[in-house]
Amino acid sequence: MGRKWSNIKEKKAARDKNVSRIYAKFGRKIYSVAKQGEPDPEANQPLKFVLEQAKTYNVPKHIIDRAIEKAKGGGEESFDELRYEGFGPNGSMLIVDALTNNVNRTAAEVRSAFTKNGGNMGVSGSVSYMFDATAVIGTEGKPADEVLEILMEADVDARDIIEEEDNVIVYAEPDQFHAVQEALRNAGIEEFTVAELTMLPQNEAALPEEAKEQFEKLVDALEDLEDVQQVYHNVED
Repeated sequence: MGRKWSNIKEKKAARDKNVSRIYAKFGRKIYSVAKQGEPDPEANQPLKFVLEQAKTYNVPKHIIDRAIEKAKGGGEESFDELRYEGFGPNGSMLIVDALTNNVNRTAAEVRSAFTKNGGNMGVSGSVSYMFDATAVIGTEGKPADEVLEILMEADVDARDIIEEEDNVIVYAEPDQFHAVQEALRNAGIEEFTVAELTMLPQNEAALPEEAKEQFEKLVDALEDLEDVQQVYHNVED
């Protein structure tokens, strides 16, 4: 799974260059999740997850606090979580997760991004069956065999543990996300290089250069949309 970690890392680095966009997306997500449940992360597991993820993107505290306070104040905005699936150049596959207060607008914008960049929308399930929902937690400072021992002692299951570029990456079932983090924290690990619930492709596809350039334009167009939270794909870097 090392190659998949590289994909996540490259994606994170690219998004880190667009801090205003990533901060806005997290602000919307935190507000939405806090409004749906308790604004206290200890009583709201989805909120706790989003805040853990926000830390790895260095989202400022004032943005997090503002979103939670807005939810506490009973903000009138409400958002729907949507998932779109589609195909890019050369049969590449994409999953697009969105958070929107206008379903018709978002559907039209996502469809337009696909159409204008050599892709087309698919129906629900046309792509997602080729991806696996996965919790990915990365840390530094301990070797992979020690991390494995920590998780085994805590009776926490992991799909895979790999060591790459001074990082140890744990891949686990989504419902094991918090259990993995808790086990590592109990062992003295407080900082995580990645903490994500993601969709990993079962197989990656290599595109010829021209198709790769068009594919990257498609991904950029989708990620530039205000309502889009995440774009997953099966194309090799």
